[in-house]
Amino acid sequence: MTLDEIKNALEQGGYAINSEKRAGNDLGWQLRLTNGGIVNVFDTGNFNVQGKCQPEIKEALGVVGSGSSNAPSAPGSQKSNNGYTKVFVVYGHDETAKNHLEAMLRRWGLEPLILDQLPSEGQTLIEKLETYTAEVNFAVVLATPDDEGHRAGHDDEKAFRARQNVVLEMGMLLSVLGRSRVAIVLKQQSNMERPSDIQGLIYIPYKDDLQKEAAPTLAKEMSTQGYHIDVAKL
Repeated sequence: MTLDEIKNALEQGGYAINSEKRAGNDLGWQLRLTNGGIVNVFDTGNFNVQGKCQPEIKEALGVVGSGSSNAPSAPGSQKSNNGYTKVFVVYGHDETAKNHLEAMLRRWGLEPLILDQLPSEGQTLIEKLETYTAEVNFAVVLATPDDEGHRAGHDDEKAFRARQNVVLEMGMLLSVLGRSRVAIVLKQQSNMERPSDIQGLIYIPYKDDLQKEAAPTLAKEMSTQGYHIDVAKL
């Protein structure tokens, strides 16, 4: 569908467009709706739906089986014969843990998208994250004990925490992708706070060896979202 065809379908379905902007030089357009939904329209003629009210918006756009993710995918997240290939990665100050995670994903035949390694094209951090999440179907948040904190006046409650940017980006990814498509890999769980108490989040704890302790669960979660991972590579 073209941009105009999608805009017309949304209008006929009773959905008002709040903003319309170019999503990168070669991606297409991002339409933000007043009800909180997002429609990414790609130059290839494909589109996908994110944000709120996804089943209803997909139905208005003529997607069969609107209760599931049947909309054509973004160019970067298109399925090959083996499934999706790109995955968004968020991390803090633990470079070693980040390198281990990135290497593991590449061994699985996936392409990690790491925010600070992607071109900004004059975008703010939030705009940049919004643009590139249109290319993926899953995100991995690496929460490591980089900071310490406690309630004011309660020094005895001091605990390790993930970096604030990690928590912020995690919240944005949960909003855009949904809880079932964001995994939080939590290092040294016994020594740190969980970055959120929202029910239903996917937490994958590990102590020392990310590959050995977290890989099987992470691979299982990603497989349910369309990623094909060779178990021999775990």
